[in-house]
Amino acid sequence: MFKIELKKVTRKRAVKEGNNLKEMEVLKGVDLSVQPEEICTILGPSGSGKSTLLRLINRLEEVSSGSIHLDGIDIKELEVLNLRKKVSLVFQVPVMFDGKVEENLRFGLKVSDEKSDEEMEKCLNLVSLDSNFLKRDSQELSIGERQRVSLARTLMHKPEVLLLDEPTSALDPTATLQIEKLIKDLNQELKLTILFITHNLSQAQRLGHRCVILIAGEKVEEGDSQVVLQNPNNPLSQKFIRGELVKEEK
Repeated sequence: MFKIELKKVTRKRAVKEGNNLKEMEVLKGVDLSVQPEEICTILGPSGSGKSTLLRLINRLEEVSSGSIHLDGIDIKELEVLNLRKKVSLVFQVPVMFDGKVEENLRFGLKVSDEKSDEEMEKCLNLVSLDSNFLKRDSQELSIGERQRVSLARTLMHKPEVLLLDEPTSALDPTATLQIEKLIKDLNQELKLTILFITHNLSQAQRLGHRCVILIAGEKVEEGDSQVVLQNPNNPLSQKFIRGELVKEEK
C-alpha cells in the first residue's frame, strides 16, 4: 500500500483578469504514488504547482477534483487536525512565535508539562540541538536554527509524513548541507515518508530516492532521481534541467 497517493488531482482557482474572474487550473489531473519511508523530491519552475500540491496533501487547500489518500484512506474522511499531525507541513521560511524555544515547541500539544519537557529535549536532539536551546529567545535564533526548531516542533506531533517546502532556500551552503543530513537522518531513524520541494537539481540527486517534475501544473516526469535528472525522457523535463525553461509554459 502506498503511504500517499494522488489520483487525478486537479486544483482550480479564480484569478482576476481585468474586471473579470477567470478560472485557472493550478494542477491538472496529477497522479502520484509515494512509498512508505521514501524521500520524493518535487521539481519544476516557479508557478508549476509544487507548493499547491503540498498544501492539498495537508488540506490547507482542497482538491477541485480527484482524491488524495493516506494509507489507502481518502484524507477527506480524516479529521483535519489529526491529519495535520500525521502529515506535517514545514514552510520555506520558518515561523517562530514570540517567547522562548520551549514555548514554540509546546505549541499545540495536549500533554503534561513533564512529558513535554522530555519530548522537547528528545526532538531537539533529533535536529542536533541541545536542551540549552529550550530557554533561548526564539527571535534571536539564526535562520538555520529557526529551521531546526521548526522541524523539532513538527516532530513533537510524531508525524508519519513530512512535507518540506524548500526548507533550505534561505540558508547558506553550510547550513543547507546540515539540514540535508538532518532530513536523511530523520528518514532513516524515524522511518518518515518525506516530500521535499526544491529548485536545486544537485540537492534533488543528493536527497531523493525518486523525483517528480511538475511543469504548468502537470506531472511530466517521474522516476529514480539519478535516472530522471541525468537522462530525462520528456522534452519539457530536458529543457527544465538544462535551465531553458525559466517560466511556466502553457
